Amino acid sequence: MNSASETSRCVRVLGVDPAAAGPTGFGVVETDGRRCTMLHYGAFRVDPKRLKESPAAGLRDVHERLCALIREFSPTVMAVESIFSALNVRTALRLAEVRGVVLLAAAQHDLTVYSYSPREVKASVAGYGHADKRQMQVMVRALLDMASLPEPADAADALAVALCHIQTEQARLKFGIPARETLAKPRVPRPANGVSVQRVKETQSRASGI
Repeated sequence: MNSASETSRCVRVLGVDPAAAGPTGFGVVETDGRRCTMLHYGAFRVDPKRLKESPAAGLRDVHERLCALIREFSPTVMAVESIFSALNVRTALRLAEVRGVVLLAAAQHDLTVYSYSPREVKASVAGYGHADKRQMQVMVRALLDMASLPEPADAADALAVALCHIQTEQARLKFGIPARETLAKPRVPRPANGVSVQRVKETQSRASGI
């Protein structure tokens, strides 16, 4: 059984909505288990001139800006929207490249990453798996008690991804649902000789007769 402190502990989620073309949305949401608060949101817009310089220029910019955001807000976890299966191959490949640098940034900062499909996010936040962007903006505004609609829509989608993760985790803890699979987990530190910390602890326990 989960303790009350576990279900009410403060969690800060960085939601990311990767884009194959156009801006990649981001949103930072914090919850104490009772209410959610928006801390920051926006979208990474890459200068078209940068994209002409090199195919990887835009990916590098997204990675650098995301790393700066992680350092500034120190999120507990990252929630990312998964690739929509109905996309054509070319668009899906471009989107996969953006998601790749997003996951790289998370791994470099030891952030656990959770992935949610667009339908999961819409159903969780709007109660309808086919909600349009305007409906999502309205619901995100209401759930986060924002003074105005979050713009651009990419940023609203990122905030929705963060809210989806928070709601999913709260339901999991409340009803004892097994944790969902993560895309990336914090690295386990290893001693200089390459032996894992867990292995060292097990060896020490056996030696001491524990």
